[in-house]
Amino acid sequence: MMSDPIRSWQGFLRRDGSKGIRNKVLVIYTVECASFVAKAIGADFPEDDVDVVGFQGCTDNEYAVRMLLALIRHPNVGAVLAVGLGCEYIQADRLARKAGEAGKPGAWLLIQESGGTPGSVARGREIVRDFLKRLAAESVRVTMGLADLIIGAECGGSDFTSGLAGNVVVGKCFDLLVDSGGTAIFEEIVEAVGLREQLTARGRTDWARREIGATYDKALEYCKSVRQFSVSPGNFAGGLSTIEEKSMGALAKSGSRPIEGVLKASQRPECKGLWLLDSTPDPYWMGFGYTNPNDNEGLTVLASCGAQLLFLVTGRGTVVGNAVAPVLKITGNQRTYRRMEDDLDFCAGPALSGEKTLAELAAELLEAVMEACAGRPTKAERLRHKEYYIPYKYQNLETSTKRCNS
Repeated sequence: MMSDPIRSWQGFLRRDGSKGIRNKVLVIYTVECASFVAKAIGADFPEDDVDVVGFQGCTDNEYAVRMLLALIRHPNVGAVLAVGLGCEYIQADRLARKAGEAGKPGAWLLIQESGGTPGSVARGREIVRDFLKRLAAESVRVTMGLADLIIGAECGGSDFTSGLAGNVVVGKCFDLLVDSGGTAIFEEIVEAVGLREQLTARGRTDWARREIGATYDKALEYCKSVRQFSVSPGNFAGGLSTIEEKSMGALAKSGSRPIEGVLKASQRPECKGLWLLDSTPDPYWMGFGYTNPNDNEGLTVLASCGAQLLFLVTGRGTVVGNAVAPVLKITGNQRTYRRMEDDLDFCAGPALSGEKTLAELAAELLEAVMEACAGRPTKAERLRHKEYYIPYKYQNLETSTKRCNS
């Protein structure tokens, strides 16, 4: 860690007033048939901040469209190239137009009209090179601090140390962030089983408490309907015995501050503070969409809510990153950290060995956050782990209206 902690850094100002900690060219494919070309375009820029995301489906899905639009508007994104095949529902030209409306350079191409694979890859690389030059010359730099940050957190590969150290340190770091005027988002409502009263009691307002309760009830009914709770053989091998036990540890990453309300995928917080993310599909639809298919989906949903940086807490170890937001991976297991130090950014294990207090580790984690925001690559970024996942899903945003001042 640095002896003189960073308190501010230079970010990238966007038209909507948000500030990014990266300045990415985002290559988006609109259907799986276009993914090869999009990835080939991105692969030509290994030393630049050029990343690829996309949606596999050919048919229409409002959830996926909202996710892609949210990632286009993300503060870490400076320019967008949309790559389509030509016959799918999601239209590349409309995505590029939305980028322009957000004040970002946008372009599009259709593989069917651009010479197939070779011609499309060549054209796409030409567009990306032009975008990189424009971003270098035209991007507006601005001072950022903790009050400008949104950080999202989720768990992956949890073991007994996650609820005793890893998640607890993240929760205390979230308290520091919120107290500094920043915003924190925690997810995995399906890992709050048995904790309805604890969650609802933390709602800042009556409205927030009602919304949290309804979100919990929906998630519990969903898990029952698919006969699957968010607990795995790896969790059992790591010392967790039940979903309730795992849930107590998972909730620790939210810290102790009041919860402002509930966000659904692609919604940004209306005010600063702590927010709960609901990624569970809404009922009364045709049944597409598991709530937690993998950690890549959870990280992508957190990014869609505007999080410039992500926490991923893992006891047993994970290697993934994210295509839009840098990921800081935290473990409470010192053995896991020694075994996977090339992939993991921070070890909260000294809290269990008595070498450091939880408060000391939370302060160190916050310092690591600021270093990453100032440009220091995370382990996932160094290894070019830039995963993402957007599934078919359904969520009705009309049922989620924020009232921060009520």
